[in-house]
Amino acid sequence: MQTIGFVGPSGTGKSYRSLYVAKQNKIHYIIDDGLLINSKRILAGSSAKREKTKVASIRRALFTDAKHASEVKAAIAKYAPDKILILGTSERMIKRIAEALDLPPVSQMIRIEEIATPEEMEYAQKIRKEQGKHVIPVPTFEVKKDFSGYFIDTLKIILNYGKGQQDAFHTEKTVVRPTYSYLGEYHISNHVITALAKTETLRIPHVVNYLKTSVYSHPAGVSLTVEITADLKQNLELTGKEVQKAVKDSIEYYTSINVLRIDVIVKAVEVKNED
Repeated sequence: MQTIGFVGPSGTGKSYRSLYVAKQNKIHYIIDDGLLINSKRILAGSSAKREKTKVASIRRALFTDAKHASEVKAAIAKYAPDKILILGTSERMIKRIAEALDLPPVSQMIRIEEIATPEEMEYAQKIRKEQGKHVIPVPTFEVKKDFSGYFIDTLKIILNYGKGQQDAFHTEKTVVRPTYSYLGEYHISNHVITALAKTETLRIPHVVNYLKTSVYSHPAGVSLTVEITADLKQNLELTGKEVQKAVKDSIEYYTSINVLRIDVIVKAVEVKNED
């Protein structure tokens, strides 16, 4: 196995450009901020960006917790990559991560200055400093279990990597503001969730009437119970599944809250008036 480092100061755009660097070097596995990532999927680990303090975030990124390190080491052993890319703010940090995960010594260091222009790095640091935004190089749904309700934006972008690089590299990334960078608490009211559930339920053709939605909060997201009156002439199971899908898709799209479960209860049936 070959261990390669991608090094640059905090906030200069390493995570933003990591998939490009991996693609150019034919690397399929990335270690970034406590996560093992492959093909835009999180295979193991826990994001340092979810920690409540900066110190805890650094410790998470360095795999100082034995259980966390063991989980990622087991995943690396399972998938046995021929190359792995480690992101870090210094060569020392990258070497510490490699040692913590029992990886071979780093054989190559790629620097952010080789990929991005000074202007691009300066702009990235400005966004980090002023808005506290960080990038995780995986699609939104991959990090919802860790960041349910904490998303700032989801980016589907064609990246221009500067320094003459005009290769259109399609990818999806998730922009988050870490817990430790929040000024105050971020909260989405249950009234918003129930309003979305009501709107989507009433759009289903075979729903006669929407009755109510109960919302239950969990650490990883929410579960819902939606009560309706349905059309007697239609298949009730299919009507319930339509409601489940519509409500789930709407809530996750508009709030980025992870929907764990939706129970649809048909409280009554009647023949729907088609007029």
